Amino acid sequence: MKILFIEWESYGYQDIKEAFTEEGHQLVSFPFKVFGHQGEELLHDPKTENRLCTVLRREVPELVFSVDYYPVISRVCQKEGIHYLSYSYDCPHILLYSETIRNSCNTAYVFDRETYREYHKEGISTVHYLPLAANTKRLDAVDRELPDKPFSDYDVSFVGSLYLEKGNYFDQIEPLLPEYARGYLKGLIAVQMGLQGCDLVREMMQPILNDLYRVYPMGTMRNSLEPVGYFYEQYMIKRRITAIERLSLLEAVSEKYGVDLFTHMQDFSMKNLRNHGRVEYFYEMPTVFKRSRINLNITLRSTVSGIPLRAFDIMGAGGFLLSNYQADFLDLFVPGEDFVYYENKEDLLKKIGYYLNHEEERKAIAGNGHDKVAAKHTYRHRVREMLASL
Repeated sequence: MKILFIEWESYGYQDIKEAFTEEGHQLVSFPFKVFGHQGEELLHDPKTENRLCTVLRREVPELVFSVDYYPVISRVCQKEGIHYLSYSYDCPHILLYSETIRNSCNTAYVFDRETYREYHKEGISTVHYLPLAANTKRLDAVDRELPDKPFSDYDVSFVGSLYLEKGNYFDQIEPLLPEYARGYLKGLIAVQMGLQGCDLVREMMQPILNDLYRVYPMGTMRNSLEPVGYFYEQYMIKRRITAIERLSLLEAVSEKYGVDLFTHMQDFSMKNLRNHGRVEYFYEMPTVFKRSRINLNITLRSTVSGIPLRAFDIMGAGGFLLSNYQADFLDLFVPGEDFVYYENKEDLLKKIGYYLNHEEERKAIAGNGHDKVAAKHTYRHRVREMLASL
């Protein structure tokens, strides 16, 4: 099959590009700018649309594919009568709420089953559920030693954002709110912090929605299907909940075992925590996963049930995964056999202690997780699943 591949530097785009090629498909690359674009240009941009039309008419592909969904691409595909296939690793991905998602040309995959159900309830038949994946072939080839950047062995590591970077939306908005709204917001965060797999933010934020809008007006996209208050829910409140949760857990673990943190917030510090700064995705990150006895996953709260890419990359690299509970794990993996999940802070500390002291059991679980990803959950598997459904 001849496929026009919308190429931008997303996580894993080289892996999925390779998977299409290994499955025998011919790819024609279409360079696409995401970062640095104004949001409106991802919805409707005559220059991009004209360029895409020209390439489609010249190359005559059978399919257009992109990592994440872009309305500007869908508009052209609908006009030209060609199928548009997208596979999102971002959650939230606000562009999925563009009214263009209803276009008959679309088949859009999301990795969070609860997000899929949200669209299904609204009668939107173009959005489907498909878990993420890993490229075990590439991950297996990554050496534990990188000559240009030496790595140590780590007991407990976490790779990810702290969502506390300068200019984050919560720090901009919260001080401007009236006293009652600030108190209510604090209570909302506390309640949701105590719940996993149950999302109450959208419902609970309604009493302060007008206050949020008054101090930081944020409308929806033009002709959007976006739920009221979606911006505040996803980019302000849930990210702050995730930040508090990650800090709380990292602090508890570091007090007892120490933590090696890999994050782009290089000036962050905490007692008994070693902040190594950002790691590159394709080579350095798998090296961390391979050299860590325990790799933590603390999922962004916007992902209600899905398995984040970090978890697949850890298991695909042969690392031991200790994750918070996410319901979609149980569809693909066996807890205690392929990975381990913790229920709360106390359970996390208990399981870290146990698996640091039971090396053979820990290695066996890591091996099982790797082998199951390699057997059933690589990008080649996902490519076959996506194309089989067309």
